[in-house]
Amino acid sequence: MVAPGYGANEMKRFIQGDSRTQSILLPESLDDYVTDTNPVRVIDVFVDELDLGQLGFDGVEPADTGRPSYHPEVMLKIYIYGYLNRIQSSRRLEREAQRNIELMWLTGRLMPDFKTIARFRKDNGKAIRAVCRQFVMLCQQLDLFSDALVAIDGSKFKAVNNRDRNFTSAKLKRRMEDIESSINRYLVALETADRQEPVIAKAKTERLHDKIAALKEQMQVLRDIEVQLNAAPDKQLSLTDPDARSMKTRGTGMVGYNVQTAVDAKHHLIVAHEVTNTGLDRDKLTSMSRLARAEMGVDNLTVVADRGYFKSEEILACHEAGITVFVPKSVTSAATADGRFGKDDFIYDAAKNEYSCPAGERLIWRYATVESGLRLHRYWSSNCQQCTLKDKCTPSIQRRVSRWEHQAVLEQMQARLDHAPEMMRIRRQTVEHPFGTIKAWMGATHFLTRTIEKVSTEMSLHVLAYNMKRVIKLLGSTDLIRAIQDRSVQAAS
Repeated sequence: MVAPGYGANEMKRFIQGDSRTQSILLPESLDDYVTDTNPVRVIDVFVDELDLGQLGFDGVEPADTGRPSYHPEVMLKIYIYGYLNRIQSSRRLEREAQRNIELMWLTGRLMPDFKTIARFRKDNGKAIRAVCRQFVMLCQQLDLFSDALVAIDGSKFKAVNNRDRNFTSAKLKRRMEDIESSINRYLVALETADRQEPVIAKAKTERLHDKIAALKEQMQVLRDIEVQLNAAPDKQLSLTDPDARSMKTRGTGMVGYNVQTAVDAKHHLIVAHEVTNTGLDRDKLTSMSRLARAEMGVDNLTVVADRGYFKSEEILACHEAGITVFVPKSVTSAATADGRFGKDDFIYDAAKNEYSCPAGERLIWRYATVESGLRLHRYWSSNCQQCTLKDKCTPSIQRRVSRWEHQAVLEQMQARLDHAPEMMRIRRQTVEHPFGTIKAWMGATHFLTRTIEKVSTEMSLHVLAYNMKRVIKLLGSTDLIRAIQDRSVQAAS
């Protein structure tokens, strides 16, 4: 067949393909289409070496009766391949199993339907999350976490819950006020319609009554939602995904989840992750640091995080756990904002247990108190009224300085940060890249599943795919396959 616009002689100058109707005497093997360095071979070997029964997968042992099912090994390979190639939808995976040569090679030409594929992810969430941890353990055994330095950060991911189907007290009040305003506007329009000609008035009146009735139905729905909202522990309600929460982001808010990750600074591998529906990061420093240390199998760990993780109690907990942290302090001083002396301008003398102010006066200890669960010590001087710098210091009678009983721990951390300012650059280079990469793979919709447990499973598949790609890039497919097989041999012996 000659392509349109070309003669037979001209076509001879191009590379020619086989005729679609030509018969092949000896069919080619699928293995010939998959090169030795193809990442699909890594998936095949990695899953083959897993003990799926021990990890908790359902259906490892076939049922004695009923229709034969797909082995969990086949379904897991399909999902890992899908997430490795940005194919997360069960319907798309069904199509790929029917036409994708790599997937045909991986599954032995098995083609499960999308319901079976989706059900596997739904029913084996805990086991799939364990597979993600198995790959992290492999990275640990390959000595990829030798630096014992991680960066911790959180990022907001969209849930399937639309913002219009998420309610807080403020949102509900605003929507009720909008409906009441619309009803009042239509009632005024009804009075105007009554003064027009009977035919026109009747048509307008019927239309306005229908609109008012629809708005009253909406108001009743909102009142029912208000009852559920008041019963919710955090006074927030999401109708599509009950676990999704409204969170502040740069520029605008979103309804979704806050995903925490701890990323290895040397190779940018995600060593630990957790899906939360809390918008703030400040309570996650200790838990994520301990989880990262356990996953990396190290005794001493250094952690760097941004100022969103600064919380005195969390930093103290990390110090007591033997974890070295670098977290910049948030500037929340009202005095500094007003252009007056900040707390850092007052120098503490541990031997005398007193502060010296910029004017050289001594702020001595007065008393101790407890605020928000923290034991604080108060210091001030009796000479503030006569001080020439008082206008630059405080509008009150005295400038009082508070000191937490474990303030020395925070000062030690600040000293470490002052001597190693490059840690913040390392943090940016380490932890922000994985988030950007995974979000690019996910696309605009982000998560496809609902509830925090299923979303955690989905995130584990993304993390597994990300880590697998990173290690393939670091070691190469051939060396990684050999390492997986050697690990299996050592475990067997």
